[in-house]
Amino acid sequence: MRILLITQWFDPEPSFKGLLFAQELRRQGHQVEVLTGFPNYPGGKVYPGYRIRPFQREVMDGIPILRVPLYPSHDGSGVKRALNYLSFAVSASIGTLFINRPDVAYVYHPPATVSLPAIVLQALRGVPFVYDIQDLWPDTLAATGMMQNPKVMSAVGLWMRQVYKHAAHITVLSEGFKQRLIERGVPEKKLTVIPNWTDEGQINLTELDMQRIHALGFGNHFNVVFAGTMGKAQALDTVLDAADLLRESQPDARFILIGGGVEVEKLQMETQRRNLSNVVFLPRRPPSEIGEILGAADALLVHLRDDPLFAITIPSKTQAYMMVGRPILMGVRGNAADMVEKAGAGFVFEPEKPQALADAVVRLMQIPKTKRSEMGEAGQDFYWKHLSLTTGTKNFIDLFSDVSEANFQKSLDEYRDLKYCKSLYVIIAIMLLSVFKYLGQKKFSR
Repeated sequence: MRILLITQWFDPEPSFKGLLFAQELRRQGHQVEVLTGFPNYPGGKVYPGYRIRPFQREVMDGIPILRVPLYPSHDGSGVKRALNYLSFAVSASIGTLFINRPDVAYVYHPPATVSLPAIVLQALRGVPFVYDIQDLWPDTLAATGMMQNPKVMSAVGLWMRQVYKHAAHITVLSEGFKQRLIERGVPEKKLTVIPNWTDEGQINLTELDMQRIHALGFGNHFNVVFAGTMGKAQALDTVLDAADLLRESQPDARFILIGGGVEVEKLQMETQRRNLSNVVFLPRRPPSEIGEILGAADALLVHLRDDPLFAITIPSKTQAYMMVGRPILMGVRGNAADMVEKAGAGFVFEPEKPQALADAVVRLMQIPKTKRSEMGEAGQDFYWKHLSLTTGTKNFIDLFSDVSEANFQKSLDEYRDLKYCKSLYVIIAIMLLSVFKYLGQKKFSR
């Protein structure tokens, strides 16, 4: 089967379903091509070794890639972000004319504009597409504060309804997403839940010795680690408040926040103002290094704002945490909390409640270390059985095959209908000619 991946972000950018997914599709026996933009995420600047040009073909680990131009930007400006999304959508739509016709296209959402080239490919070349939804638009735009204009939100909602209509099938990361789309009129038979995996090739699972743990600065404390984006959606002021509650009663407890984001500077300034010595900030680390840091932690923290949207999502760091095999403190309602509890991988607490987080940390500290190890192992086992790259990719391939076969049957039926119509027209024409001939003979015989 020939599979086209349409995604605005792809390696060397930190892409979620990028090269790793393409490699696994190929490993499982399929031809893969990628349509993407020039790498500029997350800094908004084109990566060294690249410059924006009309089109660029390259091969990455045997995977052919067509890169199309876009306006590079990932700052806080809504106008510039919109230009980034729209410029890729238009360029990629043109780019669909310069790729080998695939049997099926896979579309990674967000942003919602990435659906435009898929719809163009479908209209011009009859290629069905599977739409993989990682964020619900326009819900996410409102929840993260990215967009508040009612008219724009309404337009985005209208566009998404058209995308749902045109997609051959839609995949979502949680049951909550599925139910939300059913409520919006998407047929249940058109929806499939395929949970995300993590970047298995980048996470080092080597057991660390005490010397290395101390070298990382993780010795002599009970280290609760948060790794990832620190934005408004993460509401990490809750962590500072919990640290304030714990600094006297649990002096060994320490929060380590790793990564970047629009809230980092604000959080750092507040930490200094309150003299919170039990909160440490570390800069963003490349994926190849983050594994051992997660592995050195005593607990791994997930936290999002107490928003109805986040109750139906599963933060991508959850899978990485499970794979590493450390106890998880889950400060997210709904599907993510259900997953951790089902796996027996840690404790759940109420989001945006500092006392609840502090209590969860104390509870975890008080249980035996062997029990914490069992929690980590339970999460790891759950990951490999239900969430791994191999399992998820196989589920996608089964879906791609069904979609491709249905599209072939549809084309065949349309051809048969056309062939039947042509035959019918011929028969009618012969009958009319026969009638005219008969009438003409009757006229001349008089």
